[in-house]
Parts: sequence; structure tokens; C-alpha cells
Amino acid sequence: MIEILFGESEAASMKAAKNKVIIGTVNGPTAVWMAGKKKPPRKPFAGWIEGTSEEVICLGFMLDVGDIKEPADSSYRKELIYSMYAQNQWEQDEETEEELRRTGDVYAEELRRLKRFLDDGEAVRIWYSGAPYSRCGFCHLCQTLRQYENEIRAVKLPEYVVRENCITVYKNWGEVAAEEFAGFLSHEKKLSGEEVRMYASEWSELVSDNSPLRAVVNGRLAGVPEDFYDFLIWKRLTRRPVKQARLIGDILGYYQLSVGDWWYAKRIEHFIRQGRICIAEDSKNKYARMIYDSRG
Repeated sequence: MIEILFGESEAASMKAAKNKVIIGTVNGPTAVWMAGKKKPPRKPFAGWIEGTSEEVICLGFMLDVGDIKEPADSSYRKELIYSMYAQNQWEQDEETEEELRRTGDVYAEELRRLKRFLDDGEAVRIWYSGAPYSRCGFCHLCQTLRQYENEIRAVKLPEYVVRENCITVYKNWGEVAAEEFAGFLSHEKKLSGEEVRMYASEWSELVSDNSPLRAVVNGRLAGVPEDFYDFLIWKRLTRRPVKQARLIGDILGYYQLSVGDWWYAKRIEHFIRQGRICIAEDSKNKYARMIYDSRG
């Protein structure tokens, strides 16, 4: 089964969930080594996802942002991805710079790899959430999948999960640990051809609209203006200087909309150029500078 996700961290967790080595057995496993972990999982262990990490595809194209009439693997999209990721880099070496430049190419290759799996008749399972980037990725992917007759399954992240006396709320798959993924397989459903075409049609409507941003409004994806999230910046920023990283962190903490820190950084830069936000103390690292609301 080919697993498809739309963000780096969630894809990494899925790779760990499909890549295990059991160390020693006494009436069952006594120790488990997970990729990137040195300690046993602390969260409820739900089992592992069958298969290998090579069956994980990451399509992190950030399709909730920018011009979507351009193909996902276009040079425009690659440059946009780079510009977003590179904002918080400072005094970076050439190797890091080159790695960031290749990010869009990596996703383009992932898309090609997926199409090879599809051509071979492989079944796919899409892990998506209500986060704008994930919903957009899901609908965009359905445009590709409508051309195939492969088995297509989907797991939508539930709004919350009840475990014993605790309720855990999730905003996107990036918040789910590797050892938890298998526990969500009960939410898996097979998508019919009609459903795939319905979601593909939703993407076509978004492309036709081609707003600067796409957001989830009243449970549906909708094209919105570039300033859609700006009010969150103004709600947290005052005339008292604050470190940019602290401001963005507060926004992400209070308004968990699964919008990346890089988007708020981009808008802050826009307001600085306009003179509506001023820099009290500058820094080569933009996230370390002190800024304040300069409006009257």
C-alpha cells in the first residue's frame, strides 16, 4: 500500500511507522527500535503500518498558497516553496542553500514516483486533514487519480480522539506520532470513482478562482485574499517591541489553523516595507529582530 501525505513531518512519522526493527522476543516483542528514536514510545502504541518506508510519498507542494494555475511541479511552485522555507535561514552555508533550492525538485520527483506506482497498479492510501495545505493537496491529487482505476483509500484525521479520560485534539497529521498512525486505520474508507471525481471538481473550481490563498471556511475550501490571516498579526502585535519569533509563536499557539510560520513571516515583511510595522532592533536573523506596530 502506497501512503500519501502532504507535509514533511507527517511523512517522516509515517516512514518511521512503516520502518521497524524488533529487538529480541520473549512471548512477543520486548523492545522496538523506531527510526530516529532512542527511547520506547510514550504515547499509546497502536501497532505498525504494514510495508516499508519506500512506500511513503510526500507531496508537500503548499497548494494553499499562490498561483495554482501553474502546475504543482512548475518552476514557479518550486521557487515559491524555496522562498517560504528560506525566510528563516540566516548566514546559511552553500550546502544548506542548495538543499533548500532542491526542495521543490524533491516533491516533483515524489509526484513522478507516485505515478510510476500507479502505472504498476499499486493501491494508494491518502492521509489528509482539515488543514488548508492538506485539503488542497488531497483535492489536487484526486485530479490525478481520476485517470486511474487503482484502489484508492483515504484516512481523514478526526477532529479529536478520546483515550480513557483524555481528549486529544489534532489539527494536522504532523501532530501524530509514528506509533499512533495505525490507530487511525479505523477511519479508513475506500473512495469510489464518483467521490474522486467530486474532489477533483472541487480543485478545478479553486483553480478557476485562483485566489492568492485557499482557506477552510465553514468546513469548505475557498479562495481568499492574501490578507485573510492578517488580523491575527494585528491582534497580537502592539506598540511594545517584541521578538518576531515570539509574535509568530503566539499566533501559532493561540490560533491553530495549520498555517505555517513562514506565511506570517512573509506578511510581516510586507508590512515592514509598507511602514506599518517598524523594526526596533534589527538582526541578520529576521526571526530574532524586535518589531512593533507603528500605526497611529
